[in-house]
Amino acid sequence: MTTNKDILKNVVAGLTVSFVALSLGAAFGILSGRGAFAGMLSSALIATVTSVLGGTRIQCSGPTGPMTAATATLIALAHDTVLNVAPGVNPDHLVNMGILLGGFFMIMFGVLRLGKYITIVPNVVISGFMNGIAIIIWLDQIKRLFGLGGKTAIGGLMWENIVLAGSSVFFVFFFQQIVQKAKSRIYGLFSGTLITLFLMTLIAYFLFPDIERVSLVGSIKNIGDITTLVTSQIPTEWTWGLVILLTPFALQMAVLGYLDTLMTSLVIDKMNKEKTKANKELVAQGVSNSLVALVGGIPGAQATIRSVLMVKEKASMRLAGILVGVFAFIEMIIFQDLVNLIPQAVFSGILLKVGYDVFDWLPVKLYLKEIQRGPIKLLKNFFSRHDYEKIFVTNREMIIILGTASVTVLFNLNAAVAIFTIIFYLHNKVLVRHNPMRDLKPKTETEVFIDEL
Repeated sequence: MTTNKDILKNVVAGLTVSFVALSLGAAFGILSGRGAFAGMLSSALIATVTSVLGGTRIQCSGPTGPMTAATATLIALAHDTVLNVAPGVNPDHLVNMGILLGGFFMIMFGVLRLGKYITIVPNVVISGFMNGIAIIIWLDQIKRLFGLGGKTAIGGLMWENIVLAGSSVFFVFFFQQIVQKAKSRIYGLFSGTLITLFLMTLIAYFLFPDIERVSLVGSIKNIGDITTLVTSQIPTEWTWGLVILLTPFALQMAVLGYLDTLMTSLVIDKMNKEKTKANKELVAQGVSNSLVALVGGIPGAQATIRSVLMVKEKASMRLAGILVGVFAFIEMIIFQDLVNLIPQAVFSGILLKVGYDVFDWLPVKLYLKEIQRGPIKLLKNFFSRHDYEKIFVTNREMIIILGTASVTVLFNLNAAVAIFTIIFYLHNKVLVRHNPMRDLKPKTETEVFIDEL
């Protein structure tokens, strides 16, 4: 039986996580190229819709690093290549078409009951593509800070922006360590990211008045603004040629959303001792991503850090996830004028930290430990999966991680996942088929990650 105390606890959890969701939404909106407003609006909409329709009680979805990196690729296509392929088409409408198609494919993944196949993708391949996404985020922000790779440098003196970005990275780590040692509720309401945004904006206001700040394109003051926003973003130039052009990007986005969402679900299920209805969750994510396309937003997936925070805040009802979106929307309206004061370089620093969070450090740490144990033992481990006493990473697994990351950065995610998943299973079939211990179940990286949480 639900009590008033239970409801209050979930309301507080929703309020707590909403601040984190909103600040990260703004950062991912800037990373995507659609702007902070699009990211904040998407963080609110996705959180509410997926909590209502999703396959688990406790989760928080929204824009994520991997999904945003894929969206940035689509936006680059829409504003560059499309000028030659489809002149006259509104680039924003083309991006929305791609996001709509991606949402449709995610819905079909759920309808066709493909959720169970998440276990086919090996941990090392998932680790590799997460590392590749992290590298993409790092490279993008370095290019923005230094004006490299054809990108225009952030406005203002370069050294000022570098100082602000570097200081932001330092403080987001520093404050996160402090608030994590405080009570859980304090950690949520005053996250390292939120404190860093406030402090660095205040410092920049007095010390660096001439640097480039966020330009919040779009605003919502009343219902009429919402109507105008939707009518201006609905794509109207549908043709089979454009659908064919966008399908590879939409599929990449859908596959990434599939992996991002269901890997997070595995983590949350372990913590909650529950089982996510994977196919229902995929449909919910597809619906939410389709809806954000109608307001010019950016797609998302179930977000690991925000979902873990929900669990740690003792959320027990769907109400908590719904209120994350509701509170985020209210906060966006209240604080949207203040967002224009935040320097672009501060968000660059926060995104550098996001890349750190996305990067899968555990295999690197384990591999370095193996190197310390001696090259001869490491060579022997190339022909086995695990030593079954303590999880570690072999040469073979590190090669797959590096290969997946490299192809993700240099080519695309779909090719990286497909190629190295095949290589993984071919290697197992050829080199470890006679291993008498092949059926034993060592502790997985996911379980180690949960233990660390």
